Amino acid sequence: MKINTKPRGATIVNSDSAAKPKTSRHLLAVATITACVAIAASLAPGGDVEANRSISELSELESEQAVERILSATNSPATEQIAPAIEDAEPSALVELEQWQEQTVRSGDNLSLIFKRAGFDNNAVHELVYGAPDGKDLAKIYPGQTIAFLSSDENQLLGVKHVISALESVTYRRDESGSFVTERDIRQPEVRETWATGEITSSLFMAGKNMGLSQLKIMELADIFGGVIDFVLDPRKGDTIHVVYEELYLDGEKYRDGEILAASFTNRGETFSAYRFADSQGDVSYYNEQGVSMRKAFLMAPVDFTRISSNFNLRRLHPIYKTTRPHRGTDYAAPTGTPVYAAGDGKVIKAGYTRANGNYVFIQHGDRYVTRYLHLHQRKVKQGQRVAQNAVIGTVGSTGAATGPHLHYEFLVDGVHRNPRTIHKELPKAKSLAASELPRFQEMIAPAAQQLASLQSATRLALNNATAGDSSQR
Repeated sequence: MKINTKPRGATIVNSDSAAKPKTSRHLLAVATITACVAIAASLAPGGDVEANRSISELSELESEQAVERILSATNSPATEQIAPAIEDAEPSALVELEQWQEQTVRSGDNLSLIFKRAGFDNNAVHELVYGAPDGKDLAKIYPGQTIAFLSSDENQLLGVKHVISALESVTYRRDESGSFVTERDIRQPEVRETWATGEITSSLFMAGKNMGLSQLKIMELADIFGGVIDFVLDPRKGDTIHVVYEELYLDGEKYRDGEILAASFTNRGETFSAYRFADSQGDVSYYNEQGVSMRKAFLMAPVDFTRISSNFNLRRLHPIYKTTRPHRGTDYAAPTGTPVYAAGDGKVIKAGYTRANGNYVFIQHGDRYVTRYLHLHQRKVKQGQRVAQNAVIGTVGSTGAATGPHLHYEFLVDGVHRNPRTIHKELPKAKSLAASELPRFQEMIAPAAQQLASLQSATRLALNNATAGDSSQR
């Protein structure tokens, strides 16, 4: 369930319709003009079909406004009102008459291909990219974006518009001197605060979908709480989730989700809350009520929404070799292609392939800790590369000595294998905000904290009522 608040500053504007003069002389003028337009249209040559069509497709509102302008001419003949009406037209109305030819960027496209489809050669590409201010930015194109072209009757390139997103576009337009000038248009979306609440029935992913959250928002929730909750094993049926977040709107329509402002996850009766906060250095992170970072040194699990197929066991019977061999890690069964995340910040010390491990990645975290990721379908990092916590380093697979798609995850402390499921109890604690930051932090999170408390109270009340109803029926 979710509720959207009304946009702040929205007002309703009422305007009275202008009184329409009703004189026989003016009606006669309208009839005369209408007849002239009809005769002109019938005599127009075939080459002006498009122009005639645009006149016939005027909306009823535009037609009424045109009649009102004619009827309002009480001191001049109706025929003399036509020229001033055109002369007084807003410049924006004339710009709308420009015919922009749009091209959608396809996979594998480059500027030469796009310009060629629009009827321009590589000389036009060179002139624009190297002649217009920031023209080289036009080379940064991605599939799905739009590039529009404006040309003269002689097919000279007059302008190019790069629609980067619904919020940003760049227009390169030829000025009177023949040079290109650059105009960047950035729109600011309307921010609306909303909330969602839900209950775990099977997994966080399904609960999030039932709450109406996007996949991106569900993954963000898993990221926020990934340091305190193992989403593979910890969630239980009946756990509750509450989220306060932003939605961005353009022209009254939802454009996309914004930031998560606050969230809480109640797991087995224990509630974890997180609040978004930007410190004095501009660094944004999530903290609990006491200002302790939700980001721990290591993730509880390097994959989301999976199941454990084999635990840490030093006397396990190997499923392929059928011999007793130590299983020095945890196996997370997941579909091929599932993202695998770096458990913490570090440096890739090994990345390669062996017959036993398949595709693998080893990461060094400081002086004492190493994490290993085996049987990957694909490696996304290279040896020597530095990675941040939650960076995708590969995908789940079944390469090497594996019976099915899964991630084999190992955790080493001072060169000794430790149980990845329990080692977090011995790892460094999370950092806290500086004492000087706490007053502003408490002030900033107060509204979101109050909203979360209200949502949690409503959920408890609903659960108590449901329990009472079940008891009375027995």
